Amino acid sequence: MKEEVSESSIRLRAMIEQAIADHKITRDDYDKIINIATEDGYIDKHEKALLSQLQQMIEDRLVKFVI
Repeated sequence: MKEEVSESSIRLRAMIEQAIADHKITRDDYDKIINIATEDGYIDKHEKALLSQLQQMIEDRLVKFVI
């Protein structure tokens, strides 16, 4: 049985894809991403994967924090 992707996962993916496309992320956008991921009180496996990918890209400096 295929697991349905949550609405918050879809919104999360859109924000993360924008940060990847821009190669940058603001603190405000990062906070919004965290809020979307935690708004339902549960971080599902899709959200975990997306957050992990973003974190890795930040650590690898493929996505940079900007002021």
